[in-house]
Amino acid sequence: MKLECRNVWKVYGRRPDFYFDSKGYTIEPDQLAERMAAEDHIPALIDATFDVHEGEIFMVMGLSGSGKSTLIRCLSRLIGANHGQIRLDGQDLLAATPKELIEIRRHKMGMVFQSFGLLPHLTVLENTAFPLKLQGIDRTAREEKAREMINLVGLEGREESYPHQLSGGQQQRVGIARSLAVGPELWFLDEPFSALDPLIRRQMQDEFLRLQQQLHKTIIFVTHDIMEACRLADRIALMRNGRIIQIGTPAEILLNPADAYVAEFTSEVSLGRVIRAGDMAQPGIADTGHPEVDADQPIEALLAGIGAGAQCFTVRPSGRYSGGRLEAARILQILGHSGHPARPAASQGIV
Repeated sequence: MKLECRNVWKVYGRRPDFYFDSKGYTIEPDQLAERMAAEDHIPALIDATFDVHEGEIFMVMGLSGSGKSTLIRCLSRLIGANHGQIRLDGQDLLAATPKELIEIRRHKMGMVFQSFGLLPHLTVLENTAFPLKLQGIDRTAREEKAREMINLVGLEGREESYPHQLSGGQQQRVGIARSLAVGPELWFLDEPFSALDPLIRRQMQDEFLRLQQQLHKTIIFVTHDIMEACRLADRIALMRNGRIIQIGTPAEILLNPADAYVAEFTSEVSLGRVIRAGDMAQPGIADTGHPEVDADQPIEALLAGIGAGAQCFTVRPSGRYSGGRLEAARILQILGHSGHPARPAASQGIV
């Protein structure tokens, strides 16, 4: 396990630590949060518990004020949590000294935020090499590494440009190159594409997926956009009012929402475009003569085959998905017999 988060709280108020001096008493989250609110304290993060696997894109999402940015700042120790445990490779980050945190951030963590944060008086090359300069790496070595990262994000030829000479998408690419220059083991991205125009945002998502296929980083990515989360995530943690409501793959959350809030939050998602054949495949191989499809194909792409009479598909392993057997009836059950995306039974009737 790359990152372990256990019972983490962040509370704002006059004396937030008072509530966790329990002397061995069990903390009941709902009762404690109500007590805090009644005593003019604000629980911004309530009892967060989850794991992040090596090489996983773990998406944290929710509306504004849900606690997602508070969570990522606690995980990166940009702010201190009041209670709980956060372990990176087994090391307790909440117990780390300021000196240890500096070394962890310099060598193990990379961060990209909505505001690009580029230094306006430095070129693309100098901005990208800046964290390596802070590490004390000599100029030749850091510029060589910076050029490698600039090429990786597709900005070769713009090394001597200044931020004001770049488009928004290009500036964000520089921010990504800079965060990757240190070779982070854990990569934090907080709404990195939300300030971009829709077309550029889509291009940056494509670029992000391309980079992840090459680098296999462990990534915690914050967004408020359900379509972005479904497109990029291995798993999603959906938050509301400081709590994590549900954790699961995009398919698990869309097909089995934990409550009415989650169902409403995901109600506009086109299941046919988001659910992949690999999400629904069951172990086994279809009989000879049935069509073969890649596991990462959206299930709406299989409707033509169903219309031509296919009753079953053999799903080939692809990307992060394993293969298997997929019955046409199972696809139609999800999409509705008309072939148009329909919500699963768990969320029918949600207004």
